[in-house]
Amino acid sequence: MKILVTGAAGFISFHLIKALLHKNCFIVGIDNINDYYDVELKNDRLKILSDHSTEDTFKFIKLDLANREAMSNLFSEYEFDIVVNLGAQAGVRYSIENPNAYMDSNMVGFLNVLEGCRHTDVKHLVYASSSSVYGMNVKQPFSTEDCVDFPISLYAATKKSNELMAHSYSHLYNIPTTGLRFFTVYGPYGRPDMAYFSFTEKILKGETIDVFNNGEMQRDFTYIDDVVEGIVRIMDKTPLPQQSLVTTATAPYKIYNIGNNQPVTLRRFITAIESACEKKAEENLLPMQPGDVPITYADIDELVKDIDFKPVITIEDGITKFVNWYREYYLV
Repeated sequence: MKILVTGAAGFISFHLIKALLHKNCFIVGIDNINDYYDVELKNDRLKILSDHSTEDTFKFIKLDLANREAMSNLFSEYEFDIVVNLGAQAGVRYSIENPNAYMDSNMVGFLNVLEGCRHTDVKHLVYASSSSVYGMNVKQPFSTEDCVDFPISLYAATKKSNELMAHSYSHLYNIPTTGLRFFTVYGPYGRPDMAYFSFTEKILKGETIDVFNNGEMQRDFTYIDDVVEGIVRIMDKTPLPQQSLVTTATAPYKIYNIGNNQPVTLRRFITAIESACEKKAEENLLPMQPGDVPITYADIDELVKDIDFKPVITIEDGITKFVNWYREYYLV
């Protein structure tokens, strides 16, 4: 089996490819290795993949999703069975500063992936969406049946657009597609722009961390090993043609929430980091930021029903694993 994983130097893709190396398949990973965050961290991930693979199990190609000709040639050369599209320009706040990066990678790049799948008969496209599509919805937990027509960031708008684009290709060309709405994924080799990463860094350095809403906000933190297990199971769960309740259109199309289904307060989150670091945080208490929401968490009933899987790693165990990695990686 031949599998394409985009964003191969990224956090989730790196862990997914590591897991897939133990299976009977050949993986091609692509990434443009942009400098949105530390390029050295991305290169270290790729080095680990290279060290744990052979030419028969993994090949990395530096390639930009937005390069239409190169993407077309890639699909034609390898004729993939499964595509896992995790490559995208990440970050909600950065989408305000650099919107063009999101259009190039998340929109044009995703169209190139869809076209590649269309012309080479890919058996299943699994792609990253985001819990950001829920915007400021007040109903909890967030369900894939909820209306998500009101994004509050360009990043969220591109992810919602990906879901719409995937549905149209599923309907028109019978391409099985599965979208994954990730909820705050964390763990070793994670993204430095995420709160758990910066909190750990600042607590270990004795620097002050900003705590909004007295730490009373709640989030659905999902440990990377749980996320990878969910992705691997979903790769084998090709959606069948189906209709929704509001349309006669038929498509082999599915959306899942990938979350822990157990919201954690920011206060418990910080306490877990303090415990793992064996150091108390210096806090700067601030009011809730404009546009933020007090609680987000995932309804994963469909995930449990379809693939018999529910995340199991607690925030305390997950944060301990991350902090242990951080200390070793940065020699703290």
